[in-house]
Amino acid sequence: MKKFLLVAVGVAALAGSACSKGPECTQEIAAKKAQDMAAALEEAITKDPGKAADLTAKVQAVTTKYQGATTLDEACKAYDELTATIKG
Repeated sequence: MKKFLLVAVGVAALAGSACSKGPECTQEIAAKKAQDMAAALEEAITKDPGKAADLTAKVQAVTTKYQGATTLDEACKAYDELTATIKG
């Protein structure tokens, strides 16, 4: 569980590093998507703790993909992809 929270914090840092506002994604939208992603992650872990390792690998893969993101649009795309990955 602790490892998942660290991954979630890393993804939150992604949004923080996204400095320019795009037309489709604002700081508020990115924050909401981050909350939704964290809630989906917590729900998935609580529902089936046995999938924790698999989810960690999937989340890390998506996080790595968007590691160089510099815009809020990219951050929002990352959150959307992470949430979809977590929900399976």
